[in-house]
Amino acid sequence: MKRLPVLAGIAALLMLFAGLTAANADSDTISVSVDQAKLIKLVGRVATLVVGNALIADVTLQSGGMIVVTGKGYGATNVIAMDRAGDILVDRTIMVGGPADKIVTIYRGADRESYSCMPVCERRVTLGDSEKYFKSAMEQAGSLSKEAAGGGTTGKAN
Repeated sequence: MKRLPVLAGIAALLMLFAGLTAANADSDTISVSVDQAKLIKLVGRVATLVVGNALIADVTLQSGGMIVVTGKGYGATNVIAMDRAGDILVDRTIMVGGPADKIVTIYRGADRESYSCMPVCERRVTLGDSEKYFKSAMEQAGSLSKEAAGGGTTGKAN
């Protein structure tokens, strides 16, 4: 009968340890949404950054040890920061999730289209959209940018 309280105490300590380990793992994870960026301050003098999968996240070093983490694709990867001697300063997981805005997805057979509905639905190019929809939306965005920069021919006097 005396073993029961001891076993319960050991079980409680193991659960507490598991909880602390999970909390530490979460604090080492950088979470970012696809098509979003996040600023992270690193300690030490970072000289080199290595990203496990550049299709999932892009990481760039800024002055003062700041890095910009940009979500490019869904999934998980990691970033390793090293100093000039090649010593590892940081090895953190990057988790890239779905967009934070309200997305409506329309399927037309096998083709998929995404719309951001905040509050009015507008085209939103998202990974996984059909090629035709994706190209059309990107071409329109490119044309709009060109017009805004004054590079287009519409609106000019003849």
